[in-house]
Amino acid sequence: MASEVMRRPLFEATSTEEMWVEGQSQYADSKILLTISNANGEKTVLITPHEITPTKSKLFVQAPPERIATPAQARNNKIGQVVKFLGYALSAILISFSVLSASGFVKARIVLTGSMEPVIHAGDIVLLAPTPRTQPELGDIAAYTARRFSGESVGIFTHRIIGGDPVNGWLMKGDNNPTPDVQKPKAEDISGVVFFVIPWIGKLMAPKMLMILIPVAVGIWLIIDTLKGDS
Repeated sequence: MASEVMRRPLFEATSTEEMWVEGQSQYADSKILLTISNANGEKTVLITPHEITPTKSKLFVQAPPERIATPAQARNNKIGQVVKFLGYALSAILISFSVLSASGFVKARIVLTGSMEPVIHAGDIVLLAPTPRTQPELGDIAAYTARRFSGESVGIFTHRIIGGDPVNGWLMKGDNNPTPDVQKPKAEDISGVVFFVIPWIGKLMAPKMLMILIPVAVGIWLIIDTLKGDS
C-alpha cells in the first residue's frame, strides 16, 4: 500500500499497543489477510480498500505446524498424544489377550455373584492361568467345577484356597461367605488360577462375545486413527 495520510486501526488499541495501516491500495480488488499470534492467542483481519474485517485465519489458510500455539492448544495437543499412546497400548494388550485366549493360554470367566467381594464383584471378568500349566497354591483365587455326589457338574465357582492340598482336596471359601465351601475340589477340578480382574465389563456381554468384539473394536479404532493421521 502507498503511504498516505489515511490511517485505519487494525485491532482494538490497548494501553501499550496500537496497530494500524496507512494509505490506499492502487488496486480496487486488493485484499490482505493479516494474522498476529503470540502465547496469548491470535487475531486476524481481512484488509480491503474499503474496510477492515475481523476474521479467523483458518477460514483462509492452513496454519503451519511451527506456528506458535496458545496454552490451550498446547495442552490439547499433549492430551491428544497421551490418549493416542494409551489407545495403542490398550490395543496391544487387548489383541495379545485375545490371541492368548483363543490359543488356550488364558481363560476368561464372568463372575455372577458377590461371594468374593470386595476383591471381585459380580459382573467382573476374571482372567485365569489354566491348569496344569499353573499350579494353585494356598491363598490363590481359583476357579473350580462344583459337582453333585453323582459327579455331575453343577457350575464353576471362583473362590480362594484357604487350606488343603491337591491330593486330598482344596478347602475353598468366598471372601464374603461366612463358611467354607462344602466341596473340596481336587487338582483335576481346578480349571485355572486368577491372575487379573477386569471390573464391570462382564455385565455387558458373555466372554465369547467379548473375545470377538475386542479385536473388532481395536481394529476399527486403529483404522480411524491411521486415516486421521494421513489426512
